[in-house]
Amino acid sequence: MSAPRVTVVIPVYNAAGFVRRAVDSVLAQTFTDLELLVVDDGSRDATRDVLATYGPRLRLLTQANAGPAAARNHGLRQARGEFVAFLDADDGWLPDKLALQVALLDARPEVGFCSTATRVVDQAGAPAGDWPCCAGEAPMPDLLFMRSAAVSGSTSGVLARRALLLDAGGFDERLRGFEDPDLWIRLSSRTGYACIPEALTVVVRTPGSVSTHLPRMRAATLASFRKNRALLPAARRGAYWRAACAGALADYAKMAWRAGDRRHGLAWAAEALLRAPLGRGRLVAGLLLAMLRGQRL
Repeated sequence: MSAPRVTVVIPVYNAAGFVRRAVDSVLAQTFTDLELLVVDDGSRDATRDVLATYGPRLRLLTQANAGPAAARNHGLRQARGEFVAFLDADDGWLPDKLALQVALLDARPEVGFCSTATRVVDQAGAPAGDWPCCAGEAPMPDLLFMRSAAVSGSTSGVLARRALLLDAGGFDERLRGFEDPDLWIRLSSRTGYACIPEALTVVVRTPGSVSTHLPRMRAATLASFRKNRALLPAARRGAYWRAACAGALADYAKMAWRAGDRRHGLAWAAEALLRAPLGRGRLVAGLLLAMLRGQRL
């Protein structure tokens, strides 16, 4: 069989109740020269039974539970397409998403990966915000240190050249919670990035507190920043890098505070102030003052 142009990789874990939405959105694409790999990450529910109803329209890969980054890497290693697209099991695409992205990468060989603007919805499908493109605001590696969500749609939005993904080493499975921005930093240091301004990716915002995951995400973010510091221009590996670390800490401090975790909120805000007293001092000092006054953030 000839290789497809696009491989779509969907990692799944206990997704029986919603995975059809993702799979159906792939099978409804106007671009049809694709293969669909679904990687079951050790599900304990009826996910495999649901996927079996699709027959040969998808290929099911299985692994012991190791997390979404490991599942995506498993799919990447099995991919045959020139391009690889990732889709989270609870998200979806509009029908022209792949067609427009493939056309973009065909027309612009200097671009190695692209995404689309994103529509954010709640579980009932009601609008919950927009995630626009922000390409062109600054060199992408620099921008991603300051704005981890600079790649609209993140894993559910990106289409990338498979050779570049493999050259970059895929997702870093040690950085659970920040493995997506980490890969975009490494890719953007190798190749160009573009974003289609039409909202062709749909990301579902799921309810529930993320407070239990924040310490892990904070650690993963700082580990990624340390690892990738050398990818910044030499002039930005000092104050700029420290300001990026402080900005991330301030963001996690606000999330912790809003989730009722005041101990981590105060500690991370103080850490942000110590890391970049000049670059982020006024912003973080204001954040700390608001916390100490008990103000709503």
